[in-house]
Amino acid sequence: MRIFAVSLLMTLGAAIAAAGEFRHVGDYLLKAHYKLTGSEMSPIPMKPIAFRVFTDGVTIRISPEGEDEARTSFEIYRSDGIGRQRAGSGALEVIPGVQASATSDGTLRHLRLSRESLTITTFPGVSDQTVISYAVAATPKNPEPASQP
Repeated sequence: MRIFAVSLLMTLGAAIAAAGEFRHVGDYLLKAHYKLTGSEMSPIPMKPIAFRVFTDGVTIRISPEGEDEARTSFEIYRSDGIGRQRAGSGALEVIPGVQASATSDGTLRHLRLSRESLTITTFPGVSDQTVISYAVAATPKNPEPASQP
């Protein structure tokens, strides 16, 4: 786990040094959407979607596989790991990862990204509903490009 953390930090550091150059971080498969309204949680029916994730060390870009122009950008605000609680154990652990956010048209989106998963929580500005999208790491189908514009 420490090797991954050092590797991630080195990648992010190198990306900062080469500002504007985005590097491939990983591919993820969207597995679930949930809508929270008050104390009710409802699954949102969906088909699995593959996403590609890139970073320059400051911004994270996510795009559906094969649609590089249809991307969403998040600004990284924390890169010292993310907390998680494993099923069956009460202890909270910190694993390597980053957190980022984006605001667009009154909607706040929060991103949690680790080697294993990607979670986007969407908070619409004038709604009592919250949407959670959960993706797991996937094996890339296409060779990774050197950089993304």
